[in-house]
Amino acid sequence: MKNNKQKNILQAPKGMRDILPEEYIYYANVYEKAEEIASYYGFHPIQTPHLEKIEIFTGALGETSDIVEKQMYTLKTRGGDHLALRPEGTAPVMRAYIEHGMFTRPQPQMLQYKGSFFRHERPQKGRFRELQQFGLEIIGEESPAAEATVIKALAVILEELKITPFTVHINSLGDKECKSAYKKELLSYYRKKSGKVCDDCKRRMKENPLRLLDCKDEKCAEIKKDAPQMLDYLCDPCSKHFKEVLEFLDATEVPYFLDNHLVRGLDYYSRTVFEFFPENTQSKPDEQENSENKEKKSASAIASGGRYDYLAKTMSRKDFPAAGGAMGIERVIQVMKEKGVRIKPKKEPKVFFIQLGQDAKHKSFSIIEMFRKAHLPLSQSISKDNLRSQLKIASKLKIPYALILGQKEVIDGTIIIKDMESMEQETVPYEKVIEFIKKKLK
Repeated sequence: MKNNKQKNILQAPKGMRDILPEEYIYYANVYEKAEEIASYYGFHPIQTPHLEKIEIFTGALGETSDIVEKQMYTLKTRGGDHLALRPEGTAPVMRAYIEHGMFTRPQPQMLQYKGSFFRHERPQKGRFRELQQFGLEIIGEESPAAEATVIKALAVILEELKITPFTVHINSLGDKECKSAYKKELLSYYRKKSGKVCDDCKRRMKENPLRLLDCKDEKCAEIKKDAPQMLDYLCDPCSKHFKEVLEFLDATEVPYFLDNHLVRGLDYYSRTVFEFFPENTQSKPDEQENSENKEKKSASAIASGGRYDYLAKTMSRKDFPAAGGAMGIERVIQVMKEKGVRIKPKKEPKVFFIQLGQDAKHKSFSIIEMFRKAHLPLSQSISKDNLRSQLKIASKLKIPYALILGQKEVIDGTIIIKDMESMEQETVPYEKVIEFIKKKLK
């Protein structure tokens, strides 16, 4: 019994995991590329806390959203504060924008973020309870150029990561007025079919009708096919706005198709919504979706987002138009592996530094710094004292050259350079060792 308990303690919590060095190189590569491209497009980094007041999410995401209802990790502090581990990044960024008066700065504010987010959902391939995301937000801009910029930047990131081809599924939810008119028509249609829908959809009819279109239950698929389409109910300004977004995508050659059933599961979205899907899971534009297609799409989205003009109002008395999107890093990495994308490893060390004796040990860090400043990767084992054990490590790592610094070399201001293949060695003045190694490596 005790052994089982100890074994459980030594396992990561369900749905969470350790990212080991061989896996971390994928994360580092994705983040490095994403940050580089986002910065070029004008997005500045921001970091928000992992914990937020729970009202930030219940108000922003909607009480009936799956995240709030089923997936959010919450806690009560000793001081009585009710907090939540952030399940997504947009609401915290908007909170920071308002709290710090970023609306007084030149607009729009273009922000990028990355990090861990938490959702208590069923773990499955490419989906964890602690997930990594990279996100982009443009706050203070009502032009369709905002959505277009976010979509284009995400598209370029995916292209640079060699996740091509892909398609952007896109739709418009309209504003409050045309969305309200559409909801009435949608409800009218579904009430006639109420005896045939799943229990979740019966509840959605009362609480959040738009999410009827997000249902993945097989028996609701046929009903959803013939449901009214939001695009038919857009007011003139919303229709014009959406048309301009599509014109931007046409001009920048981002592949897309109109997905009439795309609604997104969060209350704060208005007008444009979008999701990215790699080619092997996308559905064709001329196909009617069935539940199997929808299930595949749901499982395979690698990035998503949209416009959220009403989010600020749920947190303050102010209105700030905004748009954004985020990539799921685990899903991106999964697709990279499926497509056989190889990550270029960091430069492997070509030199192993060996030290013998206390004086040589004290000199070690200056040697390491000298190689770092010369951009020459170097490996070492300063904790070891024995020559044979250090040479054994260098041989095991298949490093071609070893530097040996002993008591005599410290006094003479020299270093021994040993060729690990031929086992020949030369003694070189300390100040010439970098130049000597560079010649050898050429």
